[in-house]
Amino acid sequence: MRANTVIMIILAGVFGVLAVVLANIWLANQRSAMAQAGNIPRDTIVVAAVPLKFGDTLSEDKLREMAWPVGAVPAGAFKTTKEALAGNGARQALQAISANEPVLATKITGPGQRATLSAVLGEGMKAVSIRVNDVLGVAGFVFPGDRVDILLTRNVRSNEGADKSFVDVLLQSVKVLAIDQVADESKDSPTVVKAVTVEVSTKDAQKLTLAAGAGQLSLALRQAAASKGEMTERVTLSDLTGDTPEDVAKRQAELDRQKAAEAAAAEERKRADDKINGLAQAVEQVGSKLDQLSKVKPAVAPAPQVQEVVKEVVKYVQPEPPARATIGVFRGVKLETYDVPRQR
Repeated sequence: MRANTVIMIILAGVFGVLAVVLANIWLANQRSAMAQAGNIPRDTIVVAAVPLKFGDTLSEDKLREMAWPVGAVPAGAFKTTKEALAGNGARQALQAISANEPVLATKITGPGQRATLSAVLGEGMKAVSIRVNDVLGVAGFVFPGDRVDILLTRNVRSNEGADKSFVDVLLQSVKVLAIDQVADESKDSPTVVKAVTVEVSTKDAQKLTLAAGAGQLSLALRQAAASKGEMTERVTLSDLTGDTPEDVAKRQAELDRQKAAEAAAAEERKRADDKINGLAQAVEQVGSKLDQLSKVKPAVAPAPQVQEVVKEVVKYVQPEPPARATIGVFRGVKLETYDVPRQR
């Protein structure tokens, strides 16, 4: 047998023994941890016995008590089912609660309250609705419970006369309460809606109301875990093309000039068409008159009467020459005239 083979067999045996020892150590640690966990003081909390949806009424058959470590009881949990159902009137779920999930006070209504938006609102918060469409509403992929940024797009007339378009981030990390009239957070199918209701403070509610009339509002869906705000800046047309405001103004002026030229050409074509139509109507009128005249029988002219021709004799008479004549004499550059008798 080769030496390499012997060495491999020895190493395999050593590793096998080492693996058995490590496995025994791990099992011993697990048994010790389980023994220590059995000694931890426990309490009971109320959990959902069945999955609950938004608006479901709580009852004893939908809840049950479960053992829970004392130091890990979540805030707002109920210890007994009787405590969870205490009060005058039934309670309803404000959001989807899975089976065996703790039923917290923030996830259900108060005694006798209905599962409405007023019960979902946080302390000091307001609900404001925004009109959207299939594009501004992120194609229907915004659901109750999501967080969005609200963008404002505006067109403002500048001092140069050209319109300036820009987009600002109005609000960040705004919680969506409802889409149209649906506030159920368990809804997971995309739906194109006309309105989205968000939860904002009083001042932000004023901003949204004012912005709705100042420009166009649109939504930008945020990542589920991204709740912190970020630094933003205004985006203008120059950011899209790299042009300066002067370039944008020149391009707008050129577009306006082209529109004016096209409008003038259209007006000139209209005037030419009107003239052609007028000439066509005049020709049509002349043609109709000629047709009418062609239908009238011509009158027969009377025979010419014979008239007597009178012949005149013309005799040429030599005129008598005048008795005086005018003679001009230049004296230097001056012309002098004399009236003298004519010699016969």
